[in-house]
Amino acid sequence: MIRILFLIVFAISLWVPAFNRINPTFFGFPFFYWYQILVVLIASVLIWIVYKVEDKKAARK
Repeated sequence: MIRILFLIVFAISLWVPAFNRINPTFFGFPFFYWYQILVVLIASVLIWIVYKVEDKKAARK
């Protein structure tokens, strides 16, 4: 059930209308670029969470 977090990452990375713009900028970077960097960071955290939960389940068996 925890693997549903992967769908969140999938959805936010493919939802083009959310990031198909230039403004607002952040330190001179258009929105598109820092949105993608943020998605990578969020994906890393969510993958780590799924790994930890799945690892605990495997250790109990």
